Amino acid sequence: MSESTIVLITGANSGVGYATAKTIVSHPNYHVILACRDASKGQEACSQLQTTNTQGTLSVIQLDVEDDASISKAVNTVSEQFGRVDVFISNAGTTSPGSTGRDKIGKIFSTNVFGAMLVSEAFVPLLLQSRRPCLIQISSGLGSLALAYDLQSAHSVAPWDEYRMSKAALNMMTIQMHKRLKDQNIRVFAFCPGLVRSMLRGSSEEAVSAQGHAGDPMESGKAIMEIIVGRRDGDVGKFLHKGGCYPW
Repeated sequence: MSESTIVLITGANSGVGYATAKTIVSHPNYHVILACRDASKGQEACSQLQTTNTQGTLSVIQLDVEDDASISKAVNTVSEQFGRVDVFISNAGTTSPGSTGRDKIGKIFSTNVFGAMLVSEAFVPLLLQSRRPCLIQISSGLGSLALAYDLQSAHSVAPWDEYRMSKAALNMMTIQMHKRLKDQNIRVFAFCPGLVRSMLRGSSEEAVSAQGHAGDPMESGKAIMEIIVGRRDGDVGKFLHKGGCYPW
C-alpha cells in the first residue's frame, strides 16, 4: 500500500466526494481515504464502493472539519498508517439548508472556510512527505467575484449570498496557499465541480437534483482525476473547472 498514491477526501460519503473516490479507485495503485464526519456513513459508502469496479483500495477515518480534536486525531491516524498524503481534496462543504440569519452564515463559514483552512493546514506536513503532493480545494463558480459582477454571466443570477461569500473567501485562501507552498513543490488548485447531484443543498430529491437541473457528479470526479494525474499542471494555482479556468 505504501507504493500506492494516497488520496484523502473530506466529505467523501456522498456527492462530489463519493464520485471522486469512485473514479480514483477504478484505477490501480491508488488508495483513497474516505474522511467523513459520520464514520458509519463513511463505512457504508466504502462498502458501496467496494461493490463497484475497484482496482485501488479504500479505508475510512472519522474527520469533522469543525472539530479541532477530530482533525488532530485524523492527522495522527493517517501519519501512523501511511506516513504521508499524496493528494488532499478539501471537499466537505454546506449551504446549511433549513437555517437562517446568523446561524446560517455561521454554519456555512465554519465548514466552508474555517474548517477547510484548518484541516488543509493540518495535513500540509503529510503532503510535504510526498514526492509529488497535490492539494485541491473544492470551490464554486458562485465564489468568483468577476463572474458575480458580470451581469451577463449565469453565475451572477443565483442568490445564495452566504454560500457565495464563503467560496470567495475559500478562493482567497487557495491563492495564498499556492503562493506559500509552490516553492515546496505542493501543487495547489481551486476546482469548481459545477451544479451536480449532491446533498450540499439538502437531502430531499428536489434538493439533491437542484429541481432537476443537477448533472452527474461522476463528470466532476473525472475532471478531478485529470488534475491528480498532472494533466492540468499548466493551470497550477488557478481556479479550474472541467472545461478550463474561471476568473477569481
